[in-house]
Amino acid sequence: MLAQKAHDLGISAIALTDHDTTASHDDMAAACEDLGIEHVSGLEVSLRENEFPKTRPGGPVPRNVHVLAYFVPLDPVHPLQQKLTALRHDRDVRNRELVVTLQRLGFADLTLDYLVTLANSVDSIGRPHFAQAMFDLHPEIVGEKTDVTWNQIFVEWLGSEGRAYIPKTSMPLEEFVDAAKGSDTVFSIAHPLVNYLDSITSANIESTMPRVMASLRERGFAGIEAYYGSTNADVRALMVKLTRDAGMIPTGGSDYHGNYKQDVSLGFGRTGDLRVPNEILDELKAAR
Repeated sequence: MLAQKAHDLGISAIALTDHDTTASHDDMAAACEDLGIEHVSGLEVSLRENEFPKTRPGGPVPRNVHVLAYFVPLDPVHPLQQKLTALRHDRDVRNRELVVTLQRLGFADLTLDYLVTLANSVDSIGRPHFAQAMFDLHPEIVGEKTDVTWNQIFVEWLGSEGRAYIPKTSMPLEEFVDAAKGSDTVFSIAHPLVNYLDSITSANIESTMPRVMASLRERGFAGIEAYYGSTNADVRALMVKLTRDAGMIPTGGSDYHGNYKQDVSLGFGRTGDLRVPNEILDELKAAR
């Protein structure tokens, strides 16, 4: 269905970047081949960033950042796939802890079984499924689901400042990147402004992101998701410039999540004007 949607929209190439798994790769690759769409094996992972910690009253704490990987090795014995197995275990433990935490905070009807029905698999459960379950089962606490309340649930409950927040992982970014050495994997940082800035302004972008980009490049990253579907054209243009100045590839993504982000269009983002140039894929291939 995703490949067909991409085809209908005129998208010529796509990377399915599920969190912590490449399990859907074969089905997606076959569907794309049937429709004449170029498919890139990809994934997204949450990792610990120690180089740019967050400031907290009790002292600095590591950030959890989202990392994109392209041209991912699919052999289950590859070191990168072994790291993914560890991350999935971490997420399973975290999800079970989060269920208990939310029940304690009043979401008595929210169970792991209900989340499995939403995600179709225990391995696929993520925060969007928790958010959907909270709306489905306890609207008296979180209100009716709208774009505004959907965003609020991550700020007030599930995000890093939320009442039910549980850190996703303790795996350092460098450990995961090192596991890909010797493969064709190309790394890019997902939605970098969300990851690294507590306040997104042009001044903060220009003062902070060059240092972040330089550090990521030194640690094995080739790309920065500068063409991000939830920023406006001016911010994207600034991020593309800074990425090019850093000698890196401005990768792109709409961050499409289907029904879980209904205001985000596949390939075109939240604002609808996202366009990722075709040559970006050529640059990623050259970086392998």
